[in-house]
Amino acid sequence: MKSYLKAAAFAVATLIASSSANAHGPTPQKVDMTVTLPAPPEKVWDAIKDFGNIASWHSGVAKSVGTGSNATGATRILTLKSGGDIDESLDEFDDKGMSYSYRSGKENVEVFPLSSYSATLKVKAKDGGSEVEWRSRLYRADTTNEPPEDRNDAAAVKAMSDFVAAGFEGLKAKFPQK
Repeated sequence: MKSYLKAAAFAVATLIASSSANAHGPTPQKVDMTVTLPAPPEKVWDAIKDFGNIASWHSGVAKSVGTGSNATGATRILTLKSGGDIDESLDEFDDKGMSYSYRSGKENVEVFPLSSYSATLKVKAKDGGSEVEWRSRLYRADTTNEPPEDRNDAAAVKAMSDFVAAGFEGLKAKFPQK
């Protein structure tokens, strides 16, 4: 009887181990990028600090509509030049520290293949100019174990990387090298 119990315990342990190995779901991904600009940090911060007005400097955003100014819980809807809208909400705003953190609102995986994300924009002095750091954490659009290519981790990372890069292109145009 003891050998039967040992065999049954081993079978259960093996089953649990194999199910957890196959059922891990998505892992958080990250996109961290920086750009150096030839302008004082205060000037760059003035250009980007209005959470609801990202369209004024982001080359991929056609229109942005914000509510709540820069207060925690403020929201914005971004209309992308490539089409579609993204909803976001402000988590934290630090004017003195020249940074803000925000997160995704209502999901729109047809436009942005992410199920959720959070990001922080920060401006600091560097080499006589400014460095803008954009850090994000995200999950792919399809959170099942075998997502289609257009909704997997690589698609999510590419979408966020392209979005941040377009933002940096807009800032480079606003603060060109001298």
